[in-house]
Order: sequence, then C-alpha cells, then structure tokens
Amino acid sequence: HGALLRMNRSIQAEGTFGIIKYDRRYKRIVRRGLDSVRVEIFLVSIGHNLYKIYNKQMRLREVA
Repeated sequence: HGALLRMNRSIQAEGTFGIIKYDRRYKRIVRRGLDSVRVEIFLVSIGHNLYKIYNKQMRLREVA
C-alpha cells in the first residue's frame, strides 16, 4: 500500500513540475541565496496557480 502511495505522489508532483519546466519554459533558478531562491520559486508557483484559476474560470464561462 505504501509503495502505491509513493508512486502516485511522484506522478502528481512531476506533472506540475513538467508543466512549469516545459510548457512555461522555466528551466533554471536565476537568483542566489536561499531566501531569494524561495521567493523565486514562490512567485513561479503563484503564477502557475493563477494560470490554473484563470483557465478554470474561462471553462466555466464557456459552459454557462
């Protein structure tokens, strides 16, 4: 059961990172220093989530 959960977790995480890396062309962290890297990843994550929210709202408007 635990191996199945680990396998499922790895698939879910890779999907998000794959979208960020290949679809958004974000390949490399530009900043240096732990705090700067955290902020950069945080901003990339916010951008990804906003994009998902926007697309979901557009799909809901098309259905309505």
